[in-house]
Amino acid sequence: MGSLTHTSEAPLVLGIESSCDETAVALVRGDRTVIAQAIASQEAEHAPYGGVVPEIAARAHAERLAPMLEKVMGEAGVGLADLDAIAATAGPGLIGGVMVGLVSAKALTMAADKPLIAVNHLEGHALSPRLADAELAFPYLLLLVSGGHCQILAVDGVGRYRRLATTIDDALGEAFDKTAKLLGLGYPGGPAVERLALAGNPRAVPLPRPLKGSAEPHFSFAGLKSAVLRAVESGAHEPADIAASFQQAAVECLTDRLGRALANAGPFPALVVAGGVAANKTVRGVLELLADKHGMRFTAPPLALCTDNAAMIAWAGLERLAQEGAGFAGDPLDFVARPRWPLDPAAEAVRGAGVKA
Repeated sequence: MGSLTHTSEAPLVLGIESSCDETAVALVRGDRTVIAQAIASQEAEHAPYGGVVPEIAARAHAERLAPMLEKVMGEAGVGLADLDAIAATAGPGLIGGVMVGLVSAKALTMAADKPLIAVNHLEGHALSPRLADAELAFPYLLLLVSGGHCQILAVDGVGRYRRLATTIDDALGEAFDKTAKLLGLGYPGGPAVERLALAGNPRAVPLPRPLKGSAEPHFSFAGLKSAVLRAVESGAHEPADIAASFQQAAVECLTDRLGRALANAGPFPALVVAGGVAANKTVRGVLELLADKHGMRFTAPPLALCTDNAAMIAWAGLERLAQEGAGFAGDPLDFVARPRWPLDPAAEAVRGAGVKA
């Protein structure tokens, strides 16, 4: 593999993301400029099933990735020789899709003699706020909330993460999607629930706040999902009220758990939220108030960087380049795609599904 070629200009990295149901390609420069990017959604393919079907997702990635790479690089007027490195999601995620993106990146690195950077998808989310906010310095407290993950992490630097809390069962994004499915709102569910909640009463439906007030630092959303199911089946509540009450319960759980994390591990100069659920305006608003209460700066990436995208993967690659220096040769070409890849491997296993995180 090659090493860095640019010395006086900001380095340029190609990013590839294929961990779930969005195929994404982006070119990002070290001065935080997104040169070009493209994202292909698979909403239509998965909508009939109410969720992501791994085999369908992997096939769609395989069909779309090569044309998207050609399109993005063509629009930017960039060739492989102009790149300083190629970064691709190597996990965690649906293994078929991860393999499509990682194998493609390996082929490009061999063809161009450029470094390969195997990126942890969660690290892409964790560092994405720094792509949009040049003033965000380490350390910061991160709430990472998506369809597959719900964690609180202390971000001390690139590759340096301390997990303070995780979910013992379901992630919040998955709970949003399940609520949407129960209410017949379709897929993806998070934005649909948020829209419907605007018309509802957040106190109309008595729903639990799992682990709220508990000394245990972690999250739990399985019981909340079950309560939503019972509320829907009862027929006693308006769908908008169920959506609003679910969202209210969810944000109360988030703020309670973050308060526990701050009591145990704080203070931090900044509170950061990232991941797909970070696009929810109600969630953002509540977290901003929490940060203000604790005298912390609040930062969230722009909406385009909340959901899965390749710009955050390219940026994570750029962060690695900056940390490693000009002699960085990249990750080995035999780097294996990983369905699971914790940001903090030293974190103690917790009960329930938390052992996966």
